[in-house]
Amino acid sequence: MSAQRVCAVEELSPSSARRVVLDGVPIAVVRDSAGDVHAIGDTCTHGDISLSEGFVEDDALECWAHGSKFSLTSGKPLNLPAFEPVPVFAVEIIDGDVYIDPSVRLEV
Repeated sequence: MSAQRVCAVEELSPSSARRVVLDGVPIAVVRDSAGDVHAIGDTCTHGDISLSEGFVEDDALECWAHGSKFSLTSGKPLNLPAFEPVPVFAVEIIDGDVYIDPSVRLEV
């Protein structure tokens, strides 16, 4: 597989997340408060909850249902009740557009 365009960077507000599904893989595309774009698995590992509906705080995405925060760079949970990480995907910015390859998971 190859990277797929998901949106323009300017379509992502700072401190916001958007759900996309690429090849059946749900992904939260997040623009942090510094303006950097990240892509992590969109399903909370504590429950079947979409993380993209949660809250972006600095370099973390918080599940709106249970309060677990996940690192945008490593996917690791930063607090309970979640204890399993979510996958992290490589993001490429090409000519102002965000590209993600759902088959390439970063090992952090």
